Amino acid sequence: MKRRYLIGTGALWLTGQAAFAQPVRKLHRIGMLTSFTGADYAGPQPENANARALLRGLGELGYVYGQHYVTEVRSVAGKLDRMPAVAAELAGLEVDVIVAAGPTLIGLKTATKTIPVVMSAGIDPIADGLIQSLSRPGTNFTGLSHQFADGAGKLLELLKELVPGTAPVAVLWDRGSRSPWEAAQAAGRSRGWKLQSLEIRDAGEIEPAFRAAADARAGALLVCTGHFAYANRQRIAELATRHRLPAMFDLRPYVDSGGLISYGADLVDIWRQAARFVDKILRGAKPAELPVEQPTRFELIINLKAAKAIGLTIPSAMRLRADELIE
Repeated sequence: MKRRYLIGTGALWLTGQAAFAQPVRKLHRIGMLTSFTGADYAGPQPENANARALLRGLGELGYVYGQHYVTEVRSVAGKLDRMPAVAAELAGLEVDVIVAAGPTLIGLKTATKTIPVVMSAGIDPIADGLIQSLSRPGTNFTGLSHQFADGAGKLLELLKELVPGTAPVAVLWDRGSRSPWEAAQAAGRSRGWKLQSLEIRDAGEIEPAFRAAADARAGALLVCTGHFAYANRQRIAELATRHRLPAMFDLRPYVDSGGLISYGADLVDIWRQAARFVDKILRGAKPAELPVEQPTRFELIINLKAAKAIGLTIPSAMRLRADELIE
């Protein structure tokens, strides 16, 4: 009886040792850098639709918030001049990977050369110097590229279908969307369409740009997403309505904020797809060797309420092609 007790005790001791020796699965820390309200991106059930899409994509891959990963969110709250400092702060947390989009990527370019960065829609990562090529990034950046420049011609065609005539098309852009502006300029030149450049250097120049478009008797407006436009999309939509200027955008959130029409990639789906890159990196893949992908889902969204506000009739053929009509 005594011997049996000792054997049992030994078995328990060995079992305890084996359990103690089991490697504890690492709790991954995923950083997110945003130019909007950080609280909307934080936690397991974020308010922001893009952040929710990222977490949903991770869930589809078997990741559970709090069990397999947590998020570290940093925000500049619309103050882009704070981007370098906030990006450096996030990089200093030594997270496993960072997910970011748009102008925040530029801040991360200088903040870290080692932490993997997944782009959830880079505007033009090659022109911005984030990657060497789409097929082989060659840096710590990978993910998805919006490649707005490649679709500039299509946006102009839709805008001209909506507002035919010889009046110039005003193009709102900044240093973060120089390549889309140049692509739009080339597309307009090849089609014989006159474009008016409305370059802005900060958000304070948005309203004067609209006055310049009115003075030039522009017939329509194309907005190139860059450093300032997306963060000020509601204001831009309001100014377009006030000036009765039909405006074309490359992302749906502009229309959700009161804009007239958008044609572009499904931004929420891009954030969901970014989860695949996060998963690969957490499993050991090197971002320099992960080809950057371009969106495959595009949507045409038309805001009929905005059209009515400026007295514009949407052609029936365009209405039929729309993926969604907002009334």
